Amino acid sequence: MEDSDQGMDNLDQVSARENTGLLAAQIAESRTFFLQLAGPWRERVTVALGGWELCRPDYRVARERYPYVVLELVTGGRGRVTLDGSEHRLEAGVCFASGPRTACQIDTEADAPLEKFFFALAGPGVARAMNQAGLLHGRARKVAALGELRELAEDITREGRRHGAAAAAICARLAEVLLLKIGEEPARSASLAAGAEGARENFERCRALIDQHAAEWQGLGDIAAAARMDGSSVCRLFRRFLGVSPHQYLRRRKMALAAAYLLERGGRVQDAAARVGMEDPFHFSRAFKAVHGVPPSALHSARR
Repeated sequence: MEDSDQGMDNLDQVSARENTGLLAAQIAESRTFFLQLAGPWRERVTVALGGWELCRPDYRVARERYPYVVLELVTGGRGRVTLDGSEHRLEAGVCFASGPRTACQIDTEADAPLEKFFFALAGPGVARAMNQAGLLHGRARKVAALGELRELAEDITREGRRHGAAAAAICARLAEVLLLKIGEEPARSASLAAGAEGARENFERCRALIDQHAAEWQGLGDIAAAARMDGSSVCRLFRRFLGVSPHQYLRRRKMALAAAYLLERGGRVQDAAARVGMEDPFHFSRAFKAVHGVPPSALHSARR
């Protein structure tokens, strides 16, 4: 990737109608958005398009050029990426970036398809922000605070899909925070003592497991069994690093999945409850309102 913005000089020539080729074809599920495909860019770091995608087993991207700088954060599955001839393994927690002239090839493992966020970025400050994040020159990095970064990526995707008047500005600010957080990782990791670092890794492992299995898990027992830890240790980790119990975090993830289902597919409230493993619609509605501040019926109605 270039360490200046010279590779992006022609981005103001991109037409908003030229969406073909901007997204990969071999996608099983996705939540994507388009904000500002053509310049001039109003924000220092502009999010042109992005979102979340679950890849198909045959997923492959191979490109020599792309009209934007692309930041990608892997949240699940396995695969590999080759950036200008440098190959990197992909798994949950790995982030990488490619520039407009970066030769980039991404492959997923068929038995563990990649799940990832991607954000196509433009603007006069992109190269500097990428450099500060340590993602220039075909680098890929494994981050410890995957849950924290995933929440930011979810926020960008949600705001981008709202298409509000301030969506572009909000996404731009969140993208800058995301890059700052990625750049902060080495300093934060270096400041941790060996014992604390191990605790942080265990916490992030537990949180990643919840993120992956939130729909079907019911409580602390499921989390502890999958993490091969006792329940009290899991609780201490969440209180220490997130300030909430693992049950509270699991409930938030369930309600986030339910909200996405109601907004995107317009399903019934009882269907949304069933999708997150809650058989009692009344109990689900109470939990949903406690997390989001509105009943699930409000989201269902808003979509109509």
